[in-house]
Amino acid sequence: MPIVGGSHDPLLEWALRESGSGLASLPEGSAAGLQRFVDGMPLAAAIHLHAIDADSDENVATMKSLSVLHDSVLIAFARREQGIVVADGNPLGFRSICDLANKRVRVAVRPAGAGAQLLLESLLTREGLDVGKLNIVSPPCSTGPDIAQAIRNGWADCGIATRSVANAAGLGFVSLVWERFDLVVRQRDYFRPPLQTFFSFLKTPAMQQRADDCGGYDISGAGRIRFAP
Repeated sequence: MPIVGGSHDPLLEWALRESGSGLASLPEGSAAGLQRFVDGMPLAAAIHLHAIDADSDENVATMKSLSVLHDSVLIAFARREQGIVVADGNPLGFRSICDLANKRVRVAVRPAGAGAQLLLESLLTREGLDVGKLNIVSPPCSTGPDIAQAIRNGWADCGIATRSVANAAGLGFVSLVWERFDLVVRQRDYFRPPLQTFFSFLKTPAMQQRADDCGGYDISGAGRIRFAP
């Protein structure tokens, strides 16, 4: 079965399921998924990478810097709203990334190399803060919905995830950034039926309606080639 690896996203999982493409999902984080793609396993890898430079398009920069991706293209899936997921009503009054440095605050995190973890680290670095100084809850959460579950269960006070994750769990959300969420695909695979079926589905009214219902997505460029060597 052809697989889309890399980062987890609720809208992506829904679209893979509903498109009739026959594509399956193997979410394991942006860095791990991209490495597995380089090793030749998945048909595509979903990524949202971040650097300290706030103006950097790190997905494109990575495509340019890795010579092993010379035969691959970067396809837009969505722009997503990322932020701090908190308890409903934001009872602790979170306002910015700096609030996570409060030692009384329990922070749920993602595994090293996950896009949300890279985002957390880059935002903290921009503020002169060290992720190692946070009151981190162990073990790391595999996906954004796992972070939401940790907050709902009272194991954590906050964590970095998308607005769609917070909305689905009935939790509060403090917006921080809009990010690019893209798919890396080999040029030789781009026209294969599973991917073409999937890309066609991204432009349907059903896809737009689902994105609107989830909240925190801009899919106006979905399916567009953002970078090709």
